[in-house]
Amino acid sequence: MQPLSHLESFIRSAEAGSFSAAARRLEMTPAAVSKNIATLERSLGVRLFQRSTRRLTLTEGGERLLQQIAGPLATVADAVAGAAEWDRQPAGTLRVAMGSGFGRAYVLPLLGEFLRRYPAVLPDWRFDNRQVDLVGEGFDAGIGSGLELRPGMVARELGRVAVVAVAAPAYLAGRPLPGHPAELAQFDGIVRRSRRDARVYSHALGNAEGETAAAEPRPCIVFDDPEAMCQAAAMGLGVTLVPMAFALPGLESGALLRLLPGWSADGGPISLYYASKKLLPMRTRVFIDFVVEQFGQREFARRVRA
Repeated sequence: MQPLSHLESFIRSAEAGSFSAAARRLEMTPAAVSKNIATLERSLGVRLFQRSTRRLTLTEGGERLLQQIAGPLATVADAVAGAAEWDRQPAGTLRVAMGSGFGRAYVLPLLGEFLRRYPAVLPDWRFDNRQVDLVGEGFDAGIGSGLELRPGMVARELGRVAVVAVAAPAYLAGRPLPGHPAELAQFDGIVRRSRRDARVYSHALGNAEGETAAAEPRPCIVFDDPEAMCQAAAMGLGVTLVPMAFALPGLESGALLRLLPGWSADGGPISLYYASKKLLPMRTRVFIDFVVEQFGQREFARRVRA
């Protein structure tokens, strides 16, 4: 029988696509992971990976082995981890990735209560607007929208976000308020450029009667960050269309006003991402339950809808 450490090195390397990323997850050195894989290959008499300078790729034999052992090994490893944690307090480093603006506004304020409940957990959080690879970079969880669901990951929806039009009271002073999305063409627009493909976003807003219409203010500023767009709008520089999660602080403080109430677009879900294993580390399980509880108590899903 193969040592579990060799098999786990193989599975993590296959999931992450590199020995270095697998090593971070396993808290080993890349050399140790590579050695485990080489030993496993010699023992089986099968080459498991095609190696290149950029990425590991499973061979046909590696694909077959992964399909056969990934599920059973995860069950065994989780059972061992669960037994080790029985009757213990959650502890260890909790690595979580989240968008910078969203994380500061909605997740960071929860940290004090989380640490009060679980003082032995060490939060190691990344505030980054890029799309991270949760599996490959060794994160326990991620919070945001549009993350790629790699094999072995699940997404738990926290709320579905509406895209709305907002502007500062000072900008709107003396201007007739728009009554239809098409009228936004008469206003200065703070528009968004995608970081992924550099295109400028366009929006079609809909209402309860099922009508849809283009909402395209005249571009005068182009940003790639919705938090910056809201800040510029609050400065009185124009109208912007942003997800409600980013507009909400300004709307609640009065720095921004909502235009075209009753009109919005679907901005997609904000989700909590984590491994689909039945028995997660205790620190991850309590974090997931805590976030779901706190977002529910704060009625996040209701507040970010139109």
